[in-house]
Amino acid sequence: MFGLATFLVADGMTFAGFFAAYLTFRAVNPLPAGAIYELELILPTINTVLLVVSSFTFHRAAKQLRQNQLGACRLWLLVTAGLGLAFLGGQMVEYFTLPFGLTDNLYASTFYALTGFHGLHVTLGALMILIVWWQARIPGKFTADHHFGVEAAELYWHFVDGIWLILYGILYLL
Repeated sequence: MFGLATFLVADGMTFAGFFAAYLTFRAVNPLPAGAIYELELILPTINTVLLVVSSFTFHRAAKQLRQNQLGACRLWLLVTAGLGLAFLGGQMVEYFTLPFGLTDNLYASTFYALTGFHGLHVTLGALMILIVWWQARIPGKFTADHHFGVEAAELYWHFVDGIWLILYGILYLL
């Protein structure tokens, strides 16, 4: 668990660097009128709700595991992975409907870098959840006392959700 926590701190620093770069260029180098686009809030807000709900469903899965309810745990893991994949689908829809492309200007490049890097993390998290879900079908693989895989995936997933909340605030609400 220490190794995972160390990785998450380092990963958080990477995101902090992205956030600092974005906020600095917005403050120091204001782009000309029309270069920063008014983003639609509906889809990103739905995506935010999906990720927040997914944190609760993952917590529910872990709780069921601690109560030795492996079937219910697997169900909640599958729901969580589905919510993560729905988030990625929503992000793809947003990418295809944005009024700018990756190379239009510094704002667009930074937007895609931030959301794409986060999307990579959601993808990896969803894969981790599906791997844990698959492993949970093996009797005795996870028990109320021995469940590191589920715990590690849950910690990672909550980290990814927390990063999105910061991203949402910086990119869509500022």
